[in-house]
Amino acid sequence: MSDRQAASSGEGGAGAPAVAVVDPQTPGNVGTIARAMKNFGFSELLLIDAPELDPEGEAYGFAGQAREDILPDHERPSFEDLIEHYYTVGFTATTNENATSHVRYPFATPAELAEELTDVDAPVCFVFGREDNGLTNEELSRIDRICAIPASADYPVLNLGQAATISLYELRGLAMDETQLPDPDHDRAAEGEIERLYDHFEDFLASNGHPKEKRPKAGRMFRRLIGRAHPTNREASTLTGIFRRGAQFADPPEEAREE
Repeated sequence: MSDRQAASSGEGGAGAPAVAVVDPQTPGNVGTIARAMKNFGFSELLLIDAPELDPEGEAYGFAGQAREDILPDHERPSFEDLIEHYYTVGFTATTNENATSHVRYPFATPAELAEELTDVDAPVCFVFGREDNGLTNEELSRIDRICAIPASADYPVLNLGQAATISLYELRGLAMDETQLPDPDHDRAAEGEIERLYDHFEDFLASNGHPKEKRPKAGRMFRRLIGRAHPTNREASTLTGIFRRGAQFADPPEEAREE
């Protein structure tokens, strides 16, 4: 076991999960996986029974900035090392539909796994298999958890690099803290700004001769629409300006002028 594996299996579990690729046959896929790891905060790449990687070859060409650290720093443990030192999650496209077979069932989606693994107090390793037939039943039978990406039943098999990229994206919260993730909060306009927008919308309706009895309903519909949209300050201000100018230059019918 390497120094890094020893640190990962220390008391209290580890940081970001490791990523293992078993018997990869296409160097480009190894590079793609390394790049996805770099994108989503993972750093420990383990290659099992992999060919040597040419620093001038396809793997490094596909790796992007991961060529600087993740790819050259990869380690080459055995499959036995994974089983002994990690809580392993095997990724497969082919699953069993019910409990009559336990090799590929029960399984979780990557999104479900992201929440589940927060409670695992052990070093975790995501295990991806070969390009042609993935992980064998024998290998999967020794793995702790099974994960599969929901895909069309007509063609559920993904390219190895694609499968790893999708999975690592869904699982990025296990490798990146909140300060590294984009802020999900929407910059919604202040309530006063939005109320001003509603007022100008009402003026716009009146100035354009919208039937008086229909204005309350139109106002409610507009309020519900904006309530779902959560406009930013800039969006609310722009719409307010449009309705204000629309009211200024309106040419309502004669009956509306007499109200």
